[in-house]
Amino acid sequence: MMMKKILLVLALIFGTTLIAQNNKTIYQFKVEDINGETFDFSSLRGKKVMIVNTASKCGFTPQYAELQHIYEQYKYKDFVIVGFPSNDFGNQEPGSNEDISEFCQQNYGVEFPMMAKIKVKGDEKHPLYQFLTEKAKNGFKDSEVKWNFQKYLIDQNGRVVAVKNSNVLPNDSEIVNWIQE
Repeated sequence: MMMKKILLVLALIFGTTLIAQNNKTIYQFKVEDINGETFDFSSLRGKKVMIVNTASKCGFTPQYAELQHIYEQYKYKDFVIVGFPSNDFGNQEPGSNEDISEFCQQNYGVEFPMMAKIKVKGDEKHPLYQFLTEKAKNGFKDSEVKWNFQKYLIDQNGRVVAVKNSNVLPNDSEIVNWIQE
């Protein structure tokens, strides 16, 4: 009888752990968009998502054009890009949200959702980026945002499935193949 109770307790503990791990999704987050409105990640259920930290004065800034092209090409196929401006690397995003929005629109015609400027590293790291970079929170792996235009790929269940460094272009065959799967 005692053994059955112990097994039941262990099943409950491990079952709860598995359920908790299965709930590690981006859908728990609400963030501020670049216009000051609330953006609820739960609205992206069923879509593949690329989250990318951006900057207007970076050597990788031309990736905005490729991001926009990929977004236009696949937005009707349950894919979305979400941009997060950040000034964490080399003071390469010094402007206000309004400045960033204007820059993105005028120079690259950005139509994918852009969020308010945030911290993607350090003690003030935004909770979403804590989730993206910490295995204990995302259930995938630990990572570090190393520079502007690092990409996090999120599957249609809201789970992190890949991290791509800045030098991996948005139209890289691995990313495009993933979108098309």
